[in-house]
Amino acid sequence: MHSKLKIPVGEFTSPSPASVNEDTPVSTVLEMMEAHGCRHVPVLFQNRVSGIISDRDIYRHRVAQADGECLQARDIMTREVYRVRERTNIDQVVFAMSDRKISSAIVEDRETNFIGIFTSTDALNALVEVVRGQYDDNIS
Repeated sequence: MHSKLKIPVGEFTSPSPASVNEDTPVSTVLEMMEAHGCRHVPVLFQNRVSGIISDRDIYRHRVAQADGECLQARDIMTREVYRVRERTNIDQVVFAMSDRKISSAIVEDRETNFIGIFTSTDALNALVEVVRGQYDDNIS
């Protein structure tokens, strides 16, 4: 019989040090990504996640941007954000990300407060720990 690991996604969620408001200039978003070494930045409106910007979003809009136009976060953010609760099993989250062909999920607590972001890099880090046997305590 094969045991299944039950790992809550919150265990591997990156707390998000970088977030922006909807009116933040895209140039500032890019600077934040470079300063924090991240590829995803949540966009907040009234302290709730209203969207997310990836490095791909910035690149795509830079190519299409008219000269002199100053884009803001709201202009390029993805509004349909994949949200999960921190106790959701990591395998469910990773499968859904793969199925949707997305590279991040917003992680929230029971009250839908923003906790952090779970990315494909976090998924790989979890895989490495499981393969190396560092997460044996949660086998059920």
